[in-house]
Amino acid sequence: MGFVTALVRSSFLVDAVYAESGRVHGITAQQGRLLCVLMVQPYGMRELGPMLGLAKSSLTGLVDRSVQRGLVRREADPEDGRAVRVALTAMGDELSKAFYAETCRRVERLSDGLDAADRELLARLLGRLVLENKVPVVFMEPDQAPPAHNHNRTVRDSPLPAA
Repeated sequence: MGFVTALVRSSFLVDAVYAESGRVHGITAQQGRLLCVLMVQPYGMRELGPMLGLAKSSLTGLVDRSVQRGLVRREADPEDGRAVRVALTAMGDELSKAFYAETCRRVERLSDGLDAADRELLARLLGRLVLENKVPVVFMEPDQAPPAHNHNRTVRDSPLPAA
């Protein structure tokens, strides 16, 4: 299998993992992605759209549904009173951690057929692709996951730099 085919097909594997993790936790794959992004820090709507690959109207609907479920809240941006940012609620924080852990377990299992050296090589090459293409922090390393109850964390308190 060639590089392009393998990379595109692997994205379908990850999409399927998000969908299954979402089903386990009673949320959509898109809501799971939103929760994982917000684990890092609250973000403005202008930042979230490109990070999640969503048009403004689609993002608004996703955030509206997540607000209705009590997973996220809209809050004033402390640096721009006209702007709104989206942050996890306490319930969203708990669910984000459970969804994140489930997703990590499932992604790990995808590579069960690889030995340690192949896994390391794959991680190194994919990591390089991600960094060289300036992919925003939409999913973090398991050892960088913030501690529980981060729903009041501000951008300045984030363990990772803003994307």
